[in-house]
Amino acid sequence: MTATFQNAQRVQTSLLAPLEKRILLWLARRLPGWVNSDHLTALGLAALFAAGLSYWYARWNRLGLWLVIGCLALNWFGDSLDGTVARVRNRQRPRYGFYVDHMVDCFGALFLFGGLALSGYMSPGVAIGLLVAYLFLSIEVYLTTYTLGAFQISFWKFSPTELRILLALGNLKLLHDPTATLFEHRYLLFDVGGIVGIAGMALVLLEAVVRHTRALYQGERLE
Repeated sequence: MTATFQNAQRVQTSLLAPLEKRILLWLARRLPGWVNSDHLTALGLAALFAAGLSYWYARWNRLGLWLVIGCLALNWFGDSLDGTVARVRNRQRPRYGFYVDHMVDCFGALFLFGGLALSGYMSPGVAIGLLVAYLFLSIEVYLTTYTLGAFQISFWKFSPTELRILLALGNLKLLHDPTATLFEHRYLLFDVGGIVGIAGMALVLLEAVVRHTRALYQGERLE
């Protein structure tokens, strides 16, 4: 293939981004040479597949919730470090990396939310709603990357790293009480959190669509 590829500007303004960048650079420089970006990407996907299985297992044994936390840590290690390793070693493959990394993200989301739907800690409808919202937001990010040359990694100071931490903290809460009380009614804790997550992603999506549509319209205004 001879088509040119224009690298997009990475937009990463999350709360933990400065600290995370230093940690990832430290790890990338010390990683054994035989471990490459493809290995790390595969680890990240396998970790989310295992996380989904662990949520399903948690339906019968709460040990599964602890396993999920470990899987989320492995997913962060693989998913966050693969690109850093490629940049540190000057072994970047922009088109391949962009395509594979984000297809892996979509399959990983399917595994994770599928596991939640089977866990008994979240209603299947809420899990499906989260998956749909995530995929819509992903589509918006990919289209923005292509049309505006900006790859948005974080929104409203949140990135996948912060979301992994929130999910892990939610698991710890599940170990003590899987429900939450709102307006004198008891609901599944993860249903409440899931609905908040759907609403948050919907607002982020709406704001991004309006802003980017306006920018594209101004950039290609017809006289």
